[in-house]
Amino acid sequence: MKKNILLTLFTSCLITYAFGNVRLPSILGSHMVLQQNSEIKLWGWSDSNEKIKITVDWDTTTYRTVGTRDANWQLTIKTPQAGGPHTITIAGYNTIVLDDILVGEVWFCSGQSNMEMSAGWNKQALEEVPNATNTSIRFFRISRATSDYPQDDVPGHWAVCSPEEMKNFSALGYFFGKKLQPALKMPVGLISSCWGGTPAEVWTPKEIVTSDAELKEASDKLINSNTYPGWPMVPGKAYNAMINPITNYVIAGALWYQGESNVTTYSTYSKLLTAMIGSWRKAWNKDFPFYFVQVAPYAYGDEHIAALLRTAQTSVLSYPKTGMVITSDLVDNVNDIHPINKADIGLRLANYALADTYGKTDLAYKTPLYKSMSVEKNKIRISFENVITGLMTKGGDATEFYIAGDDQKFLPATVKIDRATVVVWNKAIKNPVAVRFGFSNTAMPNLYSKEGLPVNLFRTDNWTVSTAPVKK
Repeated sequence: MKKNILLTLFTSCLITYAFGNVRLPSILGSHMVLQQNSEIKLWGWSDSNEKIKITVDWDTTTYRTVGTRDANWQLTIKTPQAGGPHTITIAGYNTIVLDDILVGEVWFCSGQSNMEMSAGWNKQALEEVPNATNTSIRFFRISRATSDYPQDDVPGHWAVCSPEEMKNFSALGYFFGKKLQPALKMPVGLISSCWGGTPAEVWTPKEIVTSDAELKEASDKLINSNTYPGWPMVPGKAYNAMINPITNYVIAGALWYQGESNVTTYSTYSKLLTAMIGSWRKAWNKDFPFYFVQVAPYAYGDEHIAALLRTAQTSVLSYPKTGMVITSDLVDNVNDIHPINKADIGLRLANYALADTYGKTDLAYKTPLYKSMSVEKNKIRISFENVITGLMTKGGDATEFYIAGDDQKFLPATVKIDRATVVVWNKAIKNPVAVRFGFSNTAMPNLYSKEGLPVNLFRTDNWTVSTAPVKK
């Protein structure tokens, strides 16, 4: 009898060793949203040579693959148009059934604390919690983690949008989805991967940063000045652990709110961010849209450091398929680096996506940007892009305009709106050569398009900022 028991145990162990269960990464699970009308990947782990059969309830095809010598498997299937719920069955030595799957639009949300902020530390989002029931919105939240090497999985699970689940998710991501889902009339999946205080370098593959002399020098500066020991500052650390594991998962686009931790390295930020965007698109093998939020007014120590970072962010718009929303009018306290109003930022991002990605018309979504200047006697005329019906102010005369002559001394300017342009002057300056608008850390100008979008900051000069302080 004892001999039979030992034989049974040995046989059981042998079977367990020889026939491993098919496993899936956490991003593939019940309640997920798959990108519609796409060729998506399903992947996971198994025994080598294990035969795997996959069926989906939206077509009659049986998909088959075999585990590789490296004990993993992958195949591609086509998704239908938006809808659901659907079921996927994956069978090897064991069977996995994924249910309550929706098909729609999937957006990736990343950055630092202003993207990470949830209802737990945002009054506006907390007030929204009781209203946050929408079974057509799904969340996947990636926890903070770092790694020296690219990982292939992250802990997490898909959750249906409910008050309890929304409370712990990115408030900005939620408000984006809240606008997008009913406008598209289809399911929306939101993946958040954020970490407060992180510079963009940690979200970029290490080799991209370290192989470029300028980017490496800027990164080393941040590492050496890090006042929070243990906080991720080394290039690639968050990318390896929090992005690489999900790059097989097809997305519609990405949202990004970051930059506060790069204000001291503003001169390389445009180069860094475009390199990061390119690396993400390469990893996903998709030229997806990338929409980002300009850093908000905040009382940094250096008077112009945030303005220079915002200028760098603006220059990123020349990179293909990018868009920017600005927040200069959505701040209630310039001494708080975390503005409360995430609902309006989410709305602006959603409008950008609806117009730019989904072709919705009659939406004002692009903020007015500086285009050109012309000198007219003792005045300067400024022209803008993205002005549809004209410009306006809120609360009196236009603020935050400064004008200078060859002496590089900026003085407050008188401003006249002339349809889609503004004319600026100061009686003390007879031969003006340059204009600055909103060019400080805490500037909250009151010039808007008639559709209600604030005009972006700009400067027409390229003088060294420290030698030309704005006279207030």
